[in-house]
Amino acid sequence: MDEARLQGIPLFAQLSRWQRGRLARHARIVEVRPGYHLVDEGEFAHEFFLIEEGNAAVIASGRHLTDLGPGDFLGEIGLVRQIGRTASVIATTPLRAIVMDEKGFRKMARSMPTVMAQIDAAIEWRLERDRLFGLERSSEPERG
Repeated sequence: MDEARLQGIPLFAQLSRWQRGRLARHARIVEVRPGYHLVDEGEFAHEFFLIEEGNAAVIASGRHLTDLGPGDFLGEIGLVRQIGRTASVIATTPLRAIVMDEKGFRKMARSMPTVMAQIDAAIEWRLERDRLFGLERSSEPERG
C-alpha cells in the first residue's frame, strides 16, 4: 500500500513519510458493501481498521452506540487490552478501510508513542461511553 494514503488519516497526519512507509508495509485496503460486519462483538481481535470512505454503525449488546466515518478507527480495544471485540461494527454504506494486521499494530505501538497516546485516549473515552450505556467491560486480558 502507498504511504501517501495514510497521510489523509488524522491519526497519522503528524507522522513523517518514512514512518507512514513503515506502517504501510503492514496495511492493506478493503472495500465492503453495506451490511458487512468489519468486526463482531466477542471475537478475537487481530486487525486494526481506519475508515477511509463510508460509514459504519457500532453495536454492542444490541444497542447502537455510535456511528463511524472517514478518519475514524476501530479494533484498537481488543488489540491493546487483549480482550474480545467489545462491539460489532457494521458498514452502513459502501466502505473502504485501511486494515493493519496485528504485527503492524504492535510495531506501531512500540515505535510511535504519539499515535498510541491518541489510541489510548480513544480507548478510555469509548470504555467510559460504554459504561454510560450500562455496558461494563473488563479491561483485563482474557486468560486462555
